[in-house]
Amino acid sequence: MSAGAADAPTDSIRILVFGDPQPNSPAAVDYYARDIVASAMPAAKQSVVGITLGDVANDQPALYPGVKAATERLGIPWLYAPGNHDIDHDATSDAESLRSFHAAFGDDTRLWKHPLANVVVLDDVVALPGQSPAYIGGLREDQFARLETWLPTLPRDRLLVIAAHIPFFDISTTPGRESFRSVDRARLFALLKPFPHVLLLSAHTHNQRHFFHDAKDGWQGATPLHEYNVGAACGAFWSGVADAQGIPDAMMSDGTPNGFATLQVKRGGDYALAWHPARDPADTQIALHAPKVLRRGAYPAWGVFANVFMGRDDTRVEFRVDAGEWKPMVHVVQPDPRVAEENAKDDAADQLRGFDRSPEAEPSQHLWRAALPATLAAGTHEVEVRAFDAWRGEVRAKTTYRLDEGDRVSAKASR
Repeated sequence: MSAGAADAPTDSIRILVFGDPQPNSPAAVDYYARDIVASAMPAAKQSVVGITLGDVANDQPALYPGVKAATERLGIPWLYAPGNHDIDHDATSDAESLRSFHAAFGDDTRLWKHPLANVVVLDDVVALPGQSPAYIGGLREDQFARLETWLPTLPRDRLLVIAAHIPFFDISTTPGRESFRSVDRARLFALLKPFPHVLLLSAHTHNQRHFFHDAKDGWQGATPLHEYNVGAACGAFWSGVADAQGIPDAMMSDGTPNGFATLQVKRGGDYALAWHPARDPADTQIALHAPKVLRRGAYPAWGVFANVFMGRDDTRVEFRVDAGEWKPMVHVVQPDPRVAEENAKDDAADQLRGFDRSPEAEPSQHLWRAALPATLAAGTHEVEVRAFDAWRGEVRAKTTYRLDEGDRVSAKASR
């Protein structure tokens, strides 16, 4: 058991949370250092501990020292959970699958205690050498033994954080195949039931979403159990077009920019979560996509899309045009057009636009849409979107579109 805490009394603490740094080369370790670690420096000065939620490297243990050295620049204690890409390739059993991880980072299961929060870091990757897939989400008997020893000793008036790599909710796309063993989830949830303030943190998907476990998932607590599936530090595996600093765009397949999260914990078990896009001084929370020009009078079939990075199913998202009346946007589960646009550019390019192209767009869990009015006056119109974040409150973004008078003759001639 490892314990680390500040001794001074306080009513609030901050924890840094990184998902999947996952470099596959020394160059990607450099991206991690300049993109994520550098961006997190200001937040680290106000944080008491940090957590990496697995896939510290991409099947290359030789990169661990570089990742560790970059992370240590943040100057705070750090907890590491292993991921499926931290399994030793020559392992013949789960018991010996983390030799390199253990040598670099120590125990794969640990408890960090603070007067305001307790954090349990778990290896929830069960290696299955020789099988396909070669791993499944789950927990070992020795981990359950530790939990059964630790949890009864922890006060219940503070937040209990369970941090691991593979999500506790099901992400398998194969019918009848579990991504996390349901029997292990049920055992874990039974141990967590007495705690009124619990937060699950996971990574692995290279997307971002909030999931609330209830009775159908085996959770028997008084209120739904919140799991925050944290976006990846490497985004979409350090892919996409590089910028002037030589760092790839790395946008995830659901349209979330790569970055890191912060967890603010308050006395009494309350908490607040935030996502911070890498190297973004504006700390952007909403990304918009809208057509540049529409024909005035056209049927309103084209819309503005708002990707609210920390959006939940119940998030209220609204838009207005030219400072008019606020109107609701509709939550949709579909690919973000911004990612699809990058896919189209990659398809049309005669040469590679980056070392690896952007990921194929996948349905986003935090996307909203509204049809743009086409009956306004010709000219440019401002679109404003606001979302009511569960923790930050109101966040906004703006874009514009133009309405032009249509001319069938000139349109035909331009074809």
